Order: sequence, then structure tokens, then C-alpha cells
Amino acid sequence: MTPNAALENNCVSISGKVISSPEFSHEVYGEGFYITYVQVPRLSETNDELPVIFSERLVSPEQVKVGLYLSVEGQFRSYNNYSNKGGRKLMLMVFAREISIHEEEVTHKNPNQIYLNGFVCRKPIYRTTPFGREIADILLAVNRAYNKSDYIPCIAWGRNARYASTLEVGDNLKLWGRIQSRVYQKKLSEDQVEERVAYEISVSKMEVVKENNNKREEKEKGD
Repeated sequence: MTPNAALENNCVSISGKVISSPEFSHEVYGEGFYITYVQVPRLSETNDELPVIFSERLVSPEQVKVGLYLSVEGQFRSYNNYSNKGGRKLMLMVFAREISIHEEEVTHKNPNQIYLNGFVCRKPIYRTTPFGREIADILLAVNRAYNKSDYIPCIAWGRNARYASTLEVGDNLKLWGRIQSRVYQKKLSEDQVEERVAYEISVSKMEVVKENNNKREEKEKGD
């Protein structure tokens, strides 16, 4: 896949307030990357706190200060943690390709938008909440340049959840929505619980790419 095609598969636009000073993440061929957290408002008057990773060549980390506002264009990526704490941990972050810094909040009709075009890589899990709300978990593999992929968890609701329950592994899916942060508790032992944060896509719209799915079905019949 060409770099330009990969960019079109994964498009993110967020805008919000810087709530953490940038911390060094890793270096690639002498280029330093830093992580900061941005508080992005929801329509429900709550917020999502999203990690943003950016290159020092894009903007100096000294310029990204707590209390300022960022507008970020980029991609939502998954990759293995580069920390020295040991073990591999899959991280999900907004990878910035463009950043603008503002002293005051910038008004956006929608400050949190994402578009993905990928492939269902495990059978979606459909369930209902105790209150009867329908939910489906989707894991989407989104191709990146140079034969890499990002694995992105998505949540669909209501009618979209019912539709997602009919999808099969390998189906090509386009979806639109927003990135959300969700706090949950992980039980480590009988008396130890750790609070963690999950990042996922809350789906507002989805569409199956039937042309590619038909090709997959024909290939399976041939096999």
C-alpha cells in the first residue's frame, strides 16, 4: 500500500486543551517523539482525555504547554509500548501529522472526528446492557504504509450494533465516529484492583465495502 492510500484509510481530527506536559517517548533515526494528553469536549459536556504523539520536527515540545489548546490532524495508531518497564503493551494514540497551537479555545462544530477504512479481524461481539441497550465490539485492522497495520477497537450502538453482529472476519468496513476514553478497573488479585483507561472508537456510521467483500467470498469459494 502506498503512503497516500494509507493516509486516506485513517483520518483523525481533534481539538482540545493540553492537560499534561509533553514527555519523551522514543527516537527514530535521530527524530524524537513526545506524548501529551489533550482534553477534548463531548456534546454531553463531559470530556475525553486523549494521548497525542508528535515529532519534535513538527513542533517543539517546549511550545506545547498545559493550558494551551491544540488542533491536531493525523491518524489513530496502535503500536507496542517503547517504555523500559518490560513486557509488551499495545498502545493507542493519535499520531499527529499537523498541529496548530492556540492560546484560547477554538470553536469547532465537532472537535473529535475519525474515519477508518479497514477489515474486521475477529467476529464482532454483540451484547445488551442490563438496561437493554445494544452494543457490539468490533476490532478493525487498518492498513498502514510499508505493510503495517493498526488494530483499533470500535464500539457500535443500537442499529449499528445489530448490523455489526452480521459481519464476518475479513469484511471490509468503513466507519465514522469519535475517539473516546473510558476508565475501567482491572482486577490484579483478590485484594488489588488497578484503574486503567481504554481508548476506542464510538461509531456513529458504518458502511460495508461490498466490492471487496464480494472478492473475498469468491476467493473463499475458489479455495
